[in-house]
Amino acid sequence: MLLSSRVALVTGGAGRLGRVIAATLQREGASVAVVDKDSQAAKAVTGELGGGDRPAITAIGGDVSDTGEVARVVGEATAQLGQVDVLVNCAGIVPSRPVVEVEVEEWDRVFAVNLRGTMLMCQAMAREWIARDVKGAIVNISSGAGRSARAGGAHYSGSKAALNMLTEVLAIELGPHAIRVNAVAPGLILDDVVTEESEARHPYINLMLRGTPLGRTGAPADIAEAVAFLASERSSWTTGSIFDITGGSHCGRTHMPTTEDLS
Repeated sequence: MLLSSRVALVTGGAGRLGRVIAATLQREGASVAVVDKDSQAAKAVTGELGGGDRPAITAIGGDVSDTGEVARVVGEATAQLGQVDVLVNCAGIVPSRPVVEVEVEEWDRVFAVNLRGTMLMCQAMAREWIARDVKGAIVNISSGAGRSARAGGAHYSGSKAALNMLTEVLAIELGPHAIRVNAVAPGLILDDVVTEESEARHPYINLMLRGTPLGRTGAPADIAEAVAFLASERSSWTTGSIFDITGGSHCGRTHMPTTEDLS
């Protein structure tokens, strides 16, 4: 197993990606703290994954954008499971609204959760790891939107672009302490994988399929497997990387034809 005897904390652990990441890390041998603002949803995840011979798993409610909540979450996770040495920042919100219609409150909330929340969790864990000489691993969940603009995504894309840079800065600052910091940038992830265009589907999905070389949407498991790798010692010389897990949709104008006949 990749993460035997490790302790992982997953924020946004009750969400589409977070719950599968938590399950995958547990499968690989880690005890897992599932952290989510919706504490009941977090408990539902741990109810599904607890019991038997599987590693321990616990639910913790908390808002990662609040400094006091972050300190409490880290303290509870440590008290219940032992020294946390893997942090996965998956908490995030994904609004879509043109800039001319965005209210300041919505703008600030996106950055508070997606960026400040990630920074606060990284800061809290890094301080503890440095003090205790823990060689931890951080995996931030970014997005292909952090590198590719789209209408309606100024606040979301902006927060993820900043998260990419935060990841690289933290890799520089924490590398001397043997703490690795990487990010995974997913493409379009749906609960059910889609492989064919359909008039019944949202045009965005059809266009993404057309622009994805591997010809399907992603599944949460695609992201979770990458997270497990980056959290493990198999990636021991990897830090400051932004892993694009997109089926190839990040490669550019992937659905454009060749230009040999262009006059």
